[in-house]
Amino acid sequence: MKELLRGYGRGLVSLFVAAILGWALVLIVLPQLTMLERAVTAPKRLLDSSVAGALARDANTCVSVLKTYAKPAPAPADSGLAVPSMGGMSVPSMGGMAVPSASGGATRPYILQCDRANTHTSMVRPTGEIAWLDELYNLPALSVDDTAPIPDQSAQASQIAAVAQDLYQQLLRKEATQSNLSLNNFQVLMSATMIPMSPEQKRIEERSLSATLYSAVGLRYEQDGQVYKRLGLITLTRTLSFAVMATALALILCYPVAYKVALATPPERATWLFLGLVIPYAIVELMRIYAWTAIIDNQGLLNSALMWVGVIDDPLQFKRMPGTVFVVIVYTYVLFMVFPIFNVMSTLDRNQIEAAKDLGASPWRVHRRVIIPHSKPGIAVGCIATFMLAAGAFSVPRIISRGLQAEWFSQTIYNKFFESENSNIGAAYSFAYTFVCFALVGVFMWAMRTRLKDFARVQ
Repeated sequence: MKELLRGYGRGLVSLFVAAILGWALVLIVLPQLTMLERAVTAPKRLLDSSVAGALARDANTCVSVLKTYAKPAPAPADSGLAVPSMGGMSVPSMGGMAVPSASGGATRPYILQCDRANTHTSMVRPTGEIAWLDELYNLPALSVDDTAPIPDQSAQASQIAAVAQDLYQQLLRKEATQSNLSLNNFQVLMSATMIPMSPEQKRIEERSLSATLYSAVGLRYEQDGQVYKRLGLITLTRTLSFAVMATALALILCYPVAYKVALATPPERATWLFLGLVIPYAIVELMRIYAWTAIIDNQGLLNSALMWVGVIDDPLQFKRMPGTVFVVIVYTYVLFMVFPIFNVMSTLDRNQIEAAKDLGASPWRVHRRVIIPHSKPGIAVGCIATFMLAAGAFSVPRIISRGLQAEWFSQTIYNKFFESENSNIGAAYSFAYTFVCFALVGVFMWAMRTRLKDFARVQ
């Protein structure tokens, strides 16, 4: 800080610090606080008042629809055909459904709202326990009997609407005095779901390696002959494993490239090597990802070449292979691994490498004892950046797999927000995922013996 003040002056440094703090507040702190608030807030549709309110609306809708069926059917125009008398016979409607006669017959089409107008309604509980509205709040067991006359059905629906509306107002007043903050949204992430399986399917799955690993860590278990899986945690674990493997693959591929450009190539040739590495990234990321679909499709470049050579007879289903996603992720984020390692390697005095070789060190020993220790901050920054980008990747697995592979956790979060309109649980998933990723980054920095100030060497 003293060097910054000496070099740029107090005013410029103050402006720079204020800009950083404002950026962190607006783009990091406030969005995360908003996400946390939503994550610990119970969704309105899961509140008991919402269940009672939905019941009241269904009952009122049922009453409105029944009124249309309680009206006498219009007399048909005189066409010379015999018309049924009004003594209780029903006249067929234009849609083939029976319309009640004026005498109050009970025949009517199926009405969804009337079927749902039942005080014995199941309640939503994150823990999975079974609860019913009438038993929980001592309501009379009321429903709409579709065999009763239409006026009686309408009266039953009106009674249900009155009872549900009264309970709805009571619950609203009760919930207004209570805190709606809880950890139930996070419990959904850890909850188990029963997976229906035939005995044959169960035997096949039990022989798989993934089922063995999931059972070992408690992500899969059997109870009363039924298979239960913690689907949220399974997706989270699988995504983190894929992100770690993609990061390892990127490191294996990028370390030799960074070494070649920084230490094993004359400066004038290193410029051309870097140009060849950077130029493809002048294209928009989505275009680079879609370009891979032309390579891995059944009739794409890769399958066409293999079939032309005669290596294969039928196209390989690259879209179903997780390794394809790894390769595209490495290709998409390769610069985030190469540049940090290159920046640190380029500060290494080449005389140290020559001295190690003169002392009889093998190439592997030179890397292990000289180059890698010096490049450790760059390796740490590259791995952290690549891991976070891979863990949060959405477009790559979505476009490359096209739904033919297990979804990544980022896709699960997207589905919670925009497909199922369950943003509270999506916020809990997102916040928990961010926390887990930060924890893994902290463990990685501890294992690498890397501190935050070491990252300054990357610049």
